[in-house]
Amino acid sequence: MAIDKDRPSILIALLPEDGSTLPARLQPMLLGIEEEQIPYQLVSSSDSTAKSAVERAYDAAIASRLSVGVAYDQQQIVVHYKNLAPEAPLFTEPITTARETRIVGANAARLVKGVPFKLQGQVS
Repeated sequence: MAIDKDRPSILIALLPEDGSTLPARLQPMLLGIEEEQIPYQLVSSSDSTAKSAVERAYDAAIASRLSVGVAYDQQQIVVHYKNLAPEAPLFTEPITTARETRIVGANAARLVKGVPFKLQGQVS
């Protein structure tokens, strides 16, 4: 993973086929992280072709100075924390609406901040 190790941030593991860009349907997740004022980095990895979203999220959490990693596949977004078992992510949420995707991003950032999570469907 090519990351700036000096910059504390949530690491978001991209799929190899996405190159260095997060798909448009997941952009609201970045807005959720930004609204909580936590930095993030998009991480490309060519060796993650055979890894699941859970495995990639855990790898990102281990590499993150904030201990939080996010990954995705075609159906879901996974938020992992480095102190959890590799096979047991904190959140696995289906990719549905932009609003729900934004809440997943906000909750990843709230994990860093140590404040209560937003509930899916919650209006803020």
